Amino acid sequence: MRKISSALLLLISVAGAEAWVQSLKTKSSRRGPLMASDGYDAESRVTIVGSGRIGGLLAEGGDSIIVGRNDLIDENDSGPILVTTRNDALGGIVDACPQNRRKDLVFMQNGYLDEFLQSKGLMDNTQVLLFLSVTQKGAPPIDGVTKMNPEGLTAATGEHAQAFANRLSALNLKCKVITPQEYRPAMFEKLIWISTYMLVGTAKGCSSVGEAGEKYKELVEEVISELTAAVAAKEGIVFSNGVIERLASYTDVVTDFPCAVKEFEWRNEYFYKLGDEACSKHNSLLRECAQKGFLNFQLP
Repeated sequence: MRKISSALLLLISVAGAEAWVQSLKTKSSRRGPLMASDGYDAESRVTIVGSGRIGGLLAEGGDSIIVGRNDLIDENDSGPILVTTRNDALGGIVDACPQNRRKDLVFMQNGYLDEFLQSKGLMDNTQVLLFLSVTQKGAPPIDGVTKMNPEGLTAATGEHAQAFANRLSALNLKCKVITPQEYRPAMFEKLIWISTYMLVGTAKGCSSVGEAGEKYKELVEEVISELTAAVAAKEGIVFSNGVIERLASYTDVVTDFPCAVKEFEWRNEYFYKLGDEACSKHNSLLRECAQKGFLNFQLP
């Protein structure tokens, strides 16, 4: 067997170390914080909490540090922290985040987050309405570009909104940067979409939102009208014309998305709490789902 010189061994070791360091620039799975002193570019880098379908997609858009929901976030670092986990993990993530970094948390979960964010003092944080679908991890994303909104429906507001839009742009996905005042009606429109199509589809045994919109178009429109009026009355929000048409147009884009009533406390509960006088059709459909055994939770 030929002897390998010590110089060659040193060269191999250095090359291997360089490759290892380079790999850390895009992903980390180790416990504990990744430090700014490790040599990362804080201007373009983001921290991503969660490595599922959305987290994995966003990591492809640029320099990223990926951490799990139980990993530590470096208090000496800076830049956006994109939280891509499910809603039920948000409390633990916020509580574990260093106080000085909480302003960098970017929330993009479905549903009504106001009460949670208010309880944590984070209402001014960057928020994202994510109108895109990733059917499975690594699959190409389906952008929320519709016939009515060719500019795309995904929108962001807050300190890190432009950085988030830039990351989506690097992935050839669209994102509008809007004001907090523009964000609220858009947020409620998405809440109305997910609370209506999922509910009608589940109650009527539909396999997808597209089927719900096609077979039960009249019922879907009645519920959307009811919920839009209820939000306008409670929140004082004025919706621009065409809510029904915009939501139907988005449904056409994600037509195969399966129906399920879930994350109740973040979605349909907002409307359920408004009472039967304001949301009679919506609440009746929820009770129908419960009677048919389609809910994995008890209605209040």
